[in-house]
Amino acid sequence: MAFINHIVGPRVDQSDLEKHGMKYGTPGFLLLVARVLLLISLFVPFWSMELVAPQYPENLHLIAYVTHLAGDVAEINSLNHYIGMRPLEEAAQIERAIGVYFLILFVVMLELASWIHSRWTVVLAVPVITFPAVFLIDLYLWMSHFGMNLDQDAPLSNSIEPFVPPILGSGFIGQFETIARAGPGLILATIASVVVVIALFFHWRAYAPLVKAHNAEKKAAA
Repeated sequence: MAFINHIVGPRVDQSDLEKHGMKYGTPGFLLLVARVLLLISLFVPFWSMELVAPQYPENLHLIAYVTHLAGDVAEINSLNHYIGMRPLEEAAQIERAIGVYFLILFVVMLELASWIHSRWTVVLAVPVITFPAVFLIDLYLWMSHFGMNLDQDAPLSNSIEPFVPPILGSGFIGQFETIARAGPGLILATIASVVVVIALFFHWRAYAPLVKAHNAEKKAAA
């Protein structure tokens, strides 16, 4: 019980809560905003890539959601086959299978963080803060793995050198120009991470004095 109380932190006196409701309510409100943003991100694209080439007047589009790929996946796989790149569906299979559960877990962690008045709030918030960067790093590693490990027996394997497609911005692969963009899901997740950082500041400002006073009382009692 003492360990749980240590994690949860000191409670706010009711009279103090009524007098400084804004101070104590701001962290929880900001964490609520972050949770809503993460939930919305589940239903919109996280990332997209456009392939520009003369033979495709409307270009080709690859759209990545948390759980699946969409767009011209079959046509892009057909082109990639000739240069020896594996089908796109083989990339990030585990990530797509568990991604939705991780985002839901993040929402639950932020809900718990809103009830905790100690430093453990930071521990619960860190995964949400780092998630956009982890997503981009994971995407880069998969793009690098696919682009740098081409099948040398492919029909056009000698026409192109191994490459790493850009995960953001534009680049060129043979006759194709690629334009990679962050989708609304990644943008929402990034905004959520910024909101969480701001929430942690207000959390520290509100509850750090209570923790300090509580620790002083325990020390005096001991």
